[in-house]
Amino acid sequence: MSSKMASRKKPAPKLDTTFCCPFCNHPGGVSCTIDLKLFVATAVCYVCQEAYHTTAHYLTEPVGVYHDWIDACQKANQDVDCFKPQRRVGSSDDDDSDA
Repeated sequence: MSSKMASRKKPAPKLDTTFCCPFCNHPGGVSCTIDLKLFVATAVCYVCQEAYHTTAHYLTEPVGVYHDWIDACQKANQDVDCFKPQRRVGSSDDDDSDA
């Protein structure tokens, strides 16, 4: 009897398929689709309509697509300094103030 118990495999845990949107923070607003014929994976928020597209392969899972989106958001915001004023080209700040 114990040999049957040892040979049973536990089922793999279920991974999430809906996620919290990184833009509108709506829980369960993001769903992921994977098209292996076109090798494209998409994560879309049905609330704010933000979307992320990436390449896919046979090991791609929805949770991986979502985490790639989060990583891309963090990378895009890495060099942004919210407190540093930005100078616009052609603004009056470009003129010499010595005159």
